Amino acid sequence: MSKVLLALTSVTLLGLSGCADMKTSQPTSQPAAAAAKPALSAEAQAALTAAQAAVKDAKAKNALWTTAESALKAAEDAATKGDSATVLKQAKLASDHVQKGLAQLNYPMLKVGD
Repeated sequence: MSKVLLALTSVTLLGLSGCADMKTSQPTSQPAAAAAKPALSAEAQAALTAAQAAVKDAKAKNALWTTAESALKAAEDAATKGDSATVLKQAKLASDHVQKGLAQLNYPMLKVGD
């Protein structure tokens, strides 16, 4: 009885190890060209980095406008696609809105009533 149990266990383990090897040895379905990230221009990369730093600063001061955050997200999405023109446009918009949000901190408080 123990020899039968040992034989069944051995066959089961061999079968499972064969299935595991089939799963790991399959080639990836992604071609190498699609895995390569498109390159951004140096100007676009600099604008994106500056916009990210500006948004981080504005967020720390509670002066971040949602439009600046949306523009930064659009610039980051365009950067993953390698679209330098869109990155420049959206990063500039994000930086502009961050500057306006930080300037708004200097406005006087509005007092309603006496």
